[in-house]
Amino acid sequence: MKPTRLISGFLTVGVWTLASRVFGFARDIMLAAILGAGPVAEAFLIAFALPNMFRRFFAEGAFNTAFVPIFSKKVEAGEDAEAFARDAFTGLATILILFTLLAQVFMPWLVLAMASGFTEDARFPLAVGYGRIVFVYILFISLAALLSGVLNAIGRFAAAAAAPVLLNIILIGVLFLAGAGDADGARVGTLLSWAAVIAGIAQLALVWIAAHRAGYPLRPVRPKWTPELKRLAVIAAPAALAGGVVQVNLLVGRQVASFFDGAIAWLSYADRLYQLPLGVVGIAIGVVLLPDLSRRLRAEDTEGGRHAFNRAAEMCLALTVPSAVAFVAIPMPLVSALFQRGAFGADDTAATAAALAVYAIGLPAFVLQKVLQPLFFAREDTRSPFHFALVALVVNALLAIGLAPVIGYLSAAIGTTVAGWAMTWLLWRGSRQMGEAALLDDRFRHRLPRIVIASLGMGVCLIAAQVALGPVLALEAWRILALALLVSLGIASYFGIGAGIGAFAMSDFRSAVRR
Repeated sequence: MKPTRLISGFLTVGVWTLASRVFGFARDIMLAAILGAGPVAEAFLIAFALPNMFRRFFAEGAFNTAFVPIFSKKVEAGEDAEAFARDAFTGLATILILFTLLAQVFMPWLVLAMASGFTEDARFPLAVGYGRIVFVYILFISLAALLSGVLNAIGRFAAAAAAPVLLNIILIGVLFLAGAGDADGARVGTLLSWAAVIAGIAQLALVWIAAHRAGYPLRPVRPKWTPELKRLAVIAAPAALAGGVVQVNLLVGRQVASFFDGAIAWLSYADRLYQLPLGVVGIAIGVVLLPDLSRRLRAEDTEGGRHAFNRAAEMCLALTVPSAVAFVAIPMPLVSALFQRGAFGADDTAATAAALAVYAIGLPAFVLQKVLQPLFFAREDTRSPFHFALVALVVNALLAIGLAPVIGYLSAAIGTTVAGWAMTWLLWRGSRQMGEAALLDDRFRHRLPRIVIASLGMGVCLIAAQVALGPVLALEAWRILALALLVSLGIASYFGIGAGIGAFAMSDFRSAVRR
């Protein structure tokens, strides 16, 4: 994949991911207005987190990080990639059906593993009931993730990137009807759970049709244990363990939060905000970079791999460092304008804003992980990231649990952030042994400090503007307009300062857009 095609793929994934995140914001704004940070909201958020957690474990984590490099190399070599994908599709479906059935039986224990603070609480039966419905989502979304891996490996990114939009549109529709009808809160949770299952079917249908049109009409066949699947399992096992460690990190945070009323909702809404740049930039780069690096390694194109790695890291930091600074500089205006209405009050805003500022400090680390991990996965090395994830797990647990009695729910966000930087440092140190492909080039070293300076300059402008607009930001009717002015000022000041000091060239963005 040429550099311009790499950027084009990134933009395709990024634009669709941005659309998904925007619809996700609309969904969470409606959820906050209708259910606030109350027991139904927290019960649904925990229930919905269950299939998403295991999806990252089974599909996006273990399976795809092992599947995409092998599949990409088979495509590049002209081997029977379709048969391999079909066998993998069948194997994953078989595992997921069995796992879903087991989850129905053990759902009370799964909920307790996620949020033991719900014990002897009205949230517990609600979460169990919602969980049994929504867990079926894992089957459809995990198979959709595998098909997305097929499409990404052959350079077709649009359908896979657009699929998550369907989920948010369907959930928004349910919330709109619930808000219009003033439905009972518990019933809203039930409707949302069924809507997630329907959305999973729609997402699977979308990417299956796209894969069929691309020449990969994958259908389940009789499960069989082939040498290729054995190799896939050997590579996926450490990735599965690494994914498990990452999910344990999330579990630690949720466990801590479950002992503080409203904290699960506060952390979830803060997570939604910082996931916007992480999803649009980091995940998009990771999706595009992994198959590209896999093909370059097979072709022994070291220089091309180095250029792709550096441009991916450069673009990620150019877009996420200013986002992190903005989240630290103006968290209150962001949260109040987006979420403070209906059942979501001023105290909820303050708590969510504090969590957002802490998460923001780790945002560059989370994004860099998406750039560094493909260096390992493209070489079919899933063991090293697993070992690094274990270290990050220990860091997270010590901070989140140890600080909880002192600073409360914020310890979960601090643990996540510090563990994110620990993981990034370990990945960076490990990548130094990979030769030329992982080395930073002169352009990256020249631009990185300038990106940081431009971002800090933007932060000063945002803080000054926040003070000037303080009276307007306090008026509910004008908060959105005032926030729009703040965001516009932030964008203008960052790109103005950055272009002036050489943090980037505007031609980079113009050529990427034209492409």
